[in-house]
Amino acid sequence: MASRLSSVLWNQLFQLSAHSGMSLQGQIRQMLVSAILDEQLQPGVPVPSSRELADQLNVARNTVVLAYQQLVDEGYLIARERRGYFVNADMLQGRVARPADAPAPRAVAERPGGPVWEPRFMSRPSRQRNIVKASDWQKYEFPFIYGQFDPALFPTADWRECCMKALSVMEIRDWAPDMIARDDESLIQQVRTRVLPRRGVWANADEIVLTNGAQQALYLVADLLMSPRTTVGMEDPGYPDARNIFSMRTPRLVGFPVDQGGLPVSATLGECDYVYITPSHQCPTTTTMPLERREALLALAEAKDFVLIEDDYESENNFSGTPNPALKSLDRNNRVIYVGSLSKSFAPGLRLGYIVAPAELVSELRALRRLMVRHPSAFIQRSFALFLSLGHHDALLRRLAHAYSQRAEALGEALRRHLPEARFVPLAGGASCWVQGPAGLDASLLARQAESHGILIEPGDVFFMGDHPQRDCFRLGFSSIRVDKIDAGIERLGALVRAQLSGK
Repeated sequence: MASRLSSVLWNQLFQLSAHSGMSLQGQIRQMLVSAILDEQLQPGVPVPSSRELADQLNVARNTVVLAYQQLVDEGYLIARERRGYFVNADMLQGRVARPADAPAPRAVAERPGGPVWEPRFMSRPSRQRNIVKASDWQKYEFPFIYGQFDPALFPTADWRECCMKALSVMEIRDWAPDMIARDDESLIQQVRTRVLPRRGVWANADEIVLTNGAQQALYLVADLLMSPRTTVGMEDPGYPDARNIFSMRTPRLVGFPVDQGGLPVSATLGECDYVYITPSHQCPTTTTMPLERREALLALAEAKDFVLIEDDYESENNFSGTPNPALKSLDRNNRVIYVGSLSKSFAPGLRLGYIVAPAELVSELRALRRLMVRHPSAFIQRSFALFLSLGHHDALLRRLAHAYSQRAEALGEALRRHLPEARFVPLAGGASCWVQGPAGLDASLLARQAESHGILIEPGDVFFMGDHPQRDCFRLGFSSIRVDKIDAGIERLGALVRAQLSGK
């Protein structure tokens, strides 16, 4: 039996990979566990001998022996003296057996008599206009996309150190229980003392709630405070995900065109209940709101009794040398709900954000979050608290500022050299550049053409409100492209722009 399994099953199902990031021993264990739990190996079936499997996989026999022994310890295999290793039937007990004639999952969904879902949907989020990014963006030579991870800048050793510390016996006992609606106190303390003071914001612990990224923060605020009768003012162009979140709560979204100073202060803002803004680096134009305009906006909010939702977008990435205080830092009357991200510049996949607001509002946000996800991963919270307390985050921000400054300078020079007919906002921070192309440019068409040449850009129409968005704008991100690739990528993009305009 073992030899038949060896020649057919093992060669077909199991492949070791030098690029998996897992040890050979770990890969062997993973292959066997999957085969057992997926019932590709039946209970009581012998597995190949350690020598036989080692020869087939071209690994040391001791590697297989150690993998087998761990699987015995965990109950997946049974070791029988002088007979070898066998699949433990007890591992599959308590599972409902799949009938031999069971239809495939898709066939079940399409069987007649099932529910018709279309009339049951209260909304169709999939039909909203969203930013779309290629899932395989790392394969492209020139990925000018925003907000993606750069492995060259990730502090792997520092983050691993913090994760290992968080996995000590005492730490696990602290964070492993269900915290229900609470947050990790050590991370709240680090946000209060290390993160917020960088932006001139001071808050008590009961005025901060952690979220699964800034995205969830906006969703919680909308869910708690907005109804179909709520009027929300937004920058135009502005952040599409915020627009989509708010539009699921109210149809009364009002767009206000931005200028070189971000959102202008006008009396019509007073007709809103809430105004969503990105004053530090306006999304997507990257302009910064001047101090005088911030103060005027706060005064108007007080006079007209509306609330500002400040998304401190890319505030950490400032390489201009002149820090701008957050709008929240100027707030003396609790007119600002402050939303920030801890993971945006570090590793977007970690999904950590926060809200700073009056304690009464934070208490309700916690209660609402409890109904959705209880709380963000306690392990990630504790690891990030250690990352902050050991100074790794501040060191990372300095490295990012240096790297992004170099990339921004290279991108500006490349645009002036290869796309002189385009206009772009001077770069003083952040990780993207907003470009308005020559008259007549179709940026969506340009993005499709560029993709076939190994270039990824983000068309700008999705950032505009209304049915007739501006079509000649696009965004160039530089968080994940090497500095030595920027000039060649923009040169190639410039040639595509001129070819489109000439009709070739």
